[in-house]
Amino acid sequence: MKRNGTINIGTVAKRTIAMEAAAINDLQQFIDADFERVVELVAQCEGRLVVTGIGKSAIIAQKIVATLNSTGTQALFMHAADAIHGDLGMIRQEDIVLCISKSGTSAEIKVLVPLVKNFGNILVAMVGNTNSFLAQEADYILNTSVSQEACPNNLAPTTSTTAQLAMGDALAVCLIEWHGFTAADFAKFHPGGALGKKLYLKVADLSKLHQAPSVLLTSTLREVIVEISSKMLGVTAVLDEKGGLQGIITDGDLRRMLEKNVSTGEVTAKDIMSVNPKAIQQNELAINALEMMRQHDITQLLAMDGERYSGIIHLHDLIREGII
Repeated sequence: MKRNGTINIGTVAKRTIAMEAAAINDLQQFIDADFERVVELVAQCEGRLVVTGIGKSAIIAQKIVATLNSTGTQALFMHAADAIHGDLGMIRQEDIVLCISKSGTSAEIKVLVPLVKNFGNILVAMVGNTNSFLAQEADYILNTSVSQEACPNNLAPTTSTTAQLAMGDALAVCLIEWHGFTAADFAKFHPGGALGKKLYLKVADLSKLHQAPSVLLTSTLREVIVEISSKMLGVTAVLDEKGGLQGIITDGDLRRMLEKNVSTGEVTAKDIMSVNPKAIQQNELAINALEMMRQHDITQLLAMDGERYSGIIHLHDLIREGII
């Protein structure tokens, strides 16, 4: 392929983005009674939304299915070519079928559509040509017409697939709001990733991984150093004889105390500790602990169970879990 070294790359890139942005903006005029009815039908459907397509539209269909499944709407991808070779068996009577196509006239679509109609399923067309075979046969139309592809030859699906993607997102977001799908619901479907962990991982889940370092108000300097060193968190809580939290000592506090050249023989934890330590309840989200650490420019927080000290959550714990 011969390279054209005379193009202005920045200009071409900006033109592409501008064309696709304009196409998405134009979709607003196609949010009509059909779109609203499709949202209602999918929201109330006792089956799944089966999304199908061919070529680049099939790739968009897979993304729409992924978005719907992760936000509480049961969806299934069925490739239009595979459908006419056996995969039609995945469609249930109670399912709704969404067929995505720019032209609405591809050979596979012309074979598939009559079969879906014979099954008696509701057929929704996301189509760029409202006069096409697919549009004429569909029960409802989601119009994704575009005036031109961003491709300079007006051939490669670019603007059209962007419009399909945006229309799919509009459908998904309407369903999210219809069902009242919350961040907590989202976390249930994303337990393995960093995003999910931000929504469900609690302080207690991380603080319990460590022993909870603690000394008494009357503990000697040596006892404080041994406790901080043995627990390897760079910090210890200071408690009274009843287990009540009184303060905190960090390895930084120890260094600053030693730099003063004071006699260490009579030094106790009470003499070194900082009062009113930064703490967080153990049932709080770990992401909230991170925000507190950032706000106060510290690397650990005391975890509390009500008024009782329960452990330490460290910045390293958050890094290890991929929350940062």
